[in-house]
This record gives sequence, structure tokens and C-alpha cells, in this order.
Amino acid sequence: MIYSLNGDVIHLSQNLIVVECGGIGYECRSTSSAVAKATVGEKIKLYTYLNIREDAAELFGFADESELNCFKMLISVSGVGPKVAIAILSDLKPQEFALAVVNEDSKTITRAQGVGNKLAQRIVLELKDKLKKDNSFMSEEIPHVNISAGPDNAVSEAITALMVLGFSNIQAQKAIDGLPEGLSVQELVKEGLKRLSGR
Repeated sequence: MIYSLNGDVIHLSQNLIVVECGGIGYECRSTSSAVAKATVGEKIKLYTYLNIREDAAELFGFADESELNCFKMLISVSGVGPKVAIAILSDLKPQEFALAVVNEDSKTITRAQGVGNKLAQRIVLELKDKLKKDNSFMSEEIPHVNISAGPDNAVSEAITALMVLGFSNIQAQKAIDGLPEGLSVQELVKEGLKRLSGR
């Protein structure tokens, strides 16, 4: 499995980045935000997902790990293929998508091209259910983290949103722990992502 690519951008088009590594050009289907950050002739690092079907093998490239994690969560939903997942992540940033799931806001997800109301509702339902069924979500083995930031519901929603992005419960708790009090869910998620990415 190809985890990431680090090389020169040699071609760009809508939702497509071609990265040359070691003399080989890798065609990566990408989100609009990843394409917007890329420049032909400059170096880029993409986190990748290789999707293999009977008739094709496609490589998908993402600007950061939160995009990649979100993509993996999306394609785990029945009826959501890689192209639909790319369309959603081209319209919504990972944290915006995670917050839509947490808040059961299927209408926001329908903004993406090719996503109807029924599919958006299924995405919200399945991802929230997966988090509830996730053993790590309610595990008694997870040590208690003293979180002082914001109201309890904002903290729990931020933790859930980070889990939608593919982080474990304990990673999410540690990322939120110690943040200033009174932050909104969106601010908590944004700051948590900065910590998780090491920035």
C-alpha cells in the first residue's frame, strides 16, 4: 500500500494532481482544496489511498491526514464510493464535515455534488452509529483526561468530531485537554487538529 507521495507536481486539473517521484508520475484523484494548494513545478506531499477494483486501480491523494481519515470514514458508508467522498471533501473541510455529522446536519452534506438528502442522512446515521459502537468510544480502559475547556457538551461533541476524522477516543481527548475554557465546538476541533498535526 502507498501511504504517501513526496515529489514534484507535473500536472494539475480539476480534482487531479500528478506527482513525479523517482521518474514515475503518479496520478492522484484529489480534493479541490488539495489541488488549490498545489503548484506545477513545486514539491508536494500527499497522503494517499489506493482503491483497487476489478477493472481499475485508482490512487487518491490528500493534503493532510485529516482529509485522508475523513475519506476512509466516508467510503465505509454503504452507497458512498471514492468519487462521492472526494466530492464531499471538495465542498466541506474535514472539520466542517465532522461537525455536520456530530450535529446531525445532513443538509450541509447535500451541498456536495451528487449527494442527495437520503444519502446525506445515511452518512450521518451510519457514522454516528459507528462511533457509538466503537469499542474505544466507551472503553473503561481509557484513562480519564481532565478537560477544562468549554461546556461538557462542547467538549464531548469536539471529541466525537475528531473521532469522525479517524482519530481514536484517547487521541481526541488528549488533543482537547487543557484548551482554554469557553471555546466553541468548532474552535475546539480546530485547535485539537493543530495539536494532532504537531503544529
